[in-house]
Amino acid sequence: MTKRTPIWSAIASTLRSDIADGLYPPGSKLPTEAELSQRFGVNRHTIRHALKPLAEEGLVLPRRGSGVFVTTTPTDYPIGRRVRFHQNLKAAGRTPAKEVLLLGTRAARADESSALGLGTNAQVHVYDGLSLSDRQPIALFRSIFPADRFPSLLVDLEETKSVTQALLRAGISDYTRASTRVNAKLATATQALHLHIAEHAPILRTIGVNVDEDGIPIELGRTWFAGDKVTLTLSDP
Repeated sequence: MTKRTPIWSAIASTLRSDIADGLYPPGSKLPTEAELSQRFGVNRHTIRHALKPLAEEGLVLPRRGSGVFVTTTPTDYPIGRRVRFHQNLKAAGRTPAKEVLLLGTRAARADESSALGLGTNAQVHVYDGLSLSDRQPIALFRSIFPADRFPSLLVDLEETKSVTQALLRAGISDYTRASTRVNAKLATATQALHLHIAEHAPILRTIGVNVDEDGIPIELGRTWFAGDKVTLTLSDP
């Protein structure tokens, strides 16, 4: 008598094939337990049983409160004197993209004025965005610029979605990183939503100051990287 394959094992095999065929690409979220239960005509306990070996094999990563995601190979992201998002990801064989979340102008906070060498009552431009690698979110960022020096920067950022290109339009042909600080944080609910990770999942925060060719600060940047999607590396000066 032929031994029957357990239904959970058959479901696991089907999901492996789906992942291998690209139906669920790296970084994407699998259907919910309810959706998988409906697809295969089984209860949620059976679905959990089927997903367990996939997690043990490293094919998927369950994230509490967020779902189950197909694992990705972390993106190497160099941190050095020249930090260029698009160049860094292209060099790593990834396809970079950015989404604009906020563009605005407001009064500078004390720490921003200090970092950028601004006087009292200074105004700054704020650029909040989401960085993507191969269409998957890997980082949130906030860039702060002196508004008086770059009056049209927000328009240029909206058009180019590139700090390098926007600064080039403003006459900055080159800029370098003067300082970088890195520390570990836990993702807030909003950060987790944007990055497709669980709330309180580990993230890496970098704080950097970029200067022009004369050493004058032109950008204060904060970036929050999803801890399991990015490997920060130190690049040569």
